[in-house]
Amino acid sequence: MTLSLLAHELTAVIDGVAATFGPGAIPTVDGELDCDPARPGTLMCWQYGVRLDHRGDAEHQLAESVLPSLEAAGWSVHDRSTPRELIARFHRDGADFTVHVARAGGGVAIIGSTRCVVPA
Repeated sequence: MTLSLLAHELTAVIDGVAATFGPGAIPTVDGELDCDPARPGTLMCWQYGVRLDHRGDAEHQLAESVLPSLEAAGWSVHDRSTPRELIARFHRDGADFTVHVARAGGGVAIIGSTRCVVPA
């Protein structure tokens, strides 16, 4: 799978998850990253992230809406939560992303990346 296809799919998934929490997602990062600092330009990945303020019950939406729908779509999930935030890490087909939901204030951050591939 090409980097641009992986990037397109990852962006669509992250935007869809962000929409679950409400409108107003602000992109925080969007672009290629060099995966091998020892050999610049030999391996690239795509990173994409958004953040949004959420005034509702973001914890409930993560558990009751986001987790089941992504698991049904074939994403594996790992809980990385801390006392300060809920953290769900998702992985599928060479892409991964993490949803961070602040336990106080309801802010949501979602950041993901594709696997490293040789640029075309």
